[in-house]
Amino acid sequence: MNAVRRTTRSLPGLLFLALALALVALTAPAPRAVAATGVSAVADALRKNPVYVDPAAAAQLSTADADALARQIKDADKPLFVAVLPAGYPTKDLFTNLRTATGVTGLYAVRLGDRFDARADSSVLPRTAVQNLVTSVQGESAKAQLTDFTGRALTNMGGKAPASWGGGGTGGSGVSSTALIALGAVVVAGGAGAYALVRRNRRRHEEEQRAALDRLRVVVDEDITAFGEELDRLDFHPAEPGADDAMRTDYERALNVYEQAKSAMAAARRPEDVRAVTQALEDGRFALAELAARREGRPLPERRPPCFFDPRHGPSVTDATWTPAGGAPREVPVCAADATRLADGHDPAVREVDTDYGRRPYWDAGPAYGPWAGGYFGGGILPGLLIGTALGGWMSAPAYAADYGTGYGDFGGLDTAGYQGGDVSGADFDPGDFGSFGGGDFGGGGDFGGGGGDSGDFGGGF
Repeated sequence: MNAVRRTTRSLPGLLFLALALALVALTAPAPRAVAATGVSAVADALRKNPVYVDPAAAAQLSTADADALARQIKDADKPLFVAVLPAGYPTKDLFTNLRTATGVTGLYAVRLGDRFDARADSSVLPRTAVQNLVTSVQGESAKAQLTDFTGRALTNMGGKAPASWGGGGTGGSGVSSTALIALGAVVVAGGAGAYALVRRNRRRHEEEQRAALDRLRVVVDEDITAFGEELDRLDFHPAEPGADDAMRTDYERALNVYEQAKSAMAAARRPEDVRAVTQALEDGRFALAELAARREGRPLPERRPPCFFDPRHGPSVTDATWTPAGGAPREVPVCAADATRLADGHDPAVREVDTDYGRRPYWDAGPAYGPWAGGYFGGGILPGLLIGTALGGWMSAPAYAADYGTGYGDFGGLDTAGYQGGDVSGADFDPGDFGSFGGGDFGGGGDFGGGGGDSGDFGGGF
């Protein structure tokens, strides 16, 4: 009986305790699930702003740093999307789902915990360039990694920012800050003395361009001569037995390229004019490769970039891992002979050119060789291949863009779907065109956080 009384007396206390615990449970902040923000919410945020930082990952990138990154992307007017997500965020098909939900053609970069990876539509940046950019920033802190990746990507990628972001850093005035600064400089500089200074600088700039073109002319003439020798060795006659219209078309295309290259080089007045010459030679060598395949009854070759080590080797047949001196490993397109050399542990047959310090590989020879290389490696692939080399560094600098332009990044021809960077394509992109990632793990590029397969374009998760 006493025991019953004691239990009865304690019931109010127990009820009070239970009510107190329930109140605490209702008012205390619920523990945040690492995947509380769905892909649709992330995509919706990215359609409004280029940088999204999940609340659960706020410690990785401050609001001020995220805002600065967003301003940089908007000012560059490029379709670069950056998402910072917590470490436990689900990674299966993350890139494909994010690209589908966002619906905008572009380059997507994700920092997930301490891991980082990126994918891009091929009209914006080719797979090899994406892979090399990702490799170049591995192991850095969140702020440094995203800042470095953004700076390098904006230099290399194509396309325009989506209209949903609004204006960039011009304040909607329609006049860029660069133009305003230039106008102010002209007004302040006025007078005869300033005019003389401008003329002197212009004259010096023209002399430097002439010197760069003269140096380039030697290399391009070697390329034209080598292509002419290939035509001589071809031993093909349009009327020979077995020749058909397709063979004659390939042969005529190659002959036209030879004449076109000679005329274009003779008419070149600036270093950037050389790009049209080497672009034509690249097309001519592919025509010869097609002609050879038809004559031998082989399948027609895939259209690939020329051999990275020396474009005179002709179209590449595969990609191979190569590490420049003092740089990071990257995948480069190679011809069959250089692929064999690398597989056997030997050095590839590298194209060297004359410099003030003797013969050097073209990627270590100076900024003037950018237009020459850009004609061979168009479509945005070149900057990614050259990250960590002297030429790659020069090409990323504003001074290079001012002198030689950014013509090496001609992205339009790669967009088979018809959408350029920044266009709203919705789900209209083909994951099969971007490679398979097997399992959809974060970091499908081998060194990019795990998983297997290729890195660069959409086609799976991380």
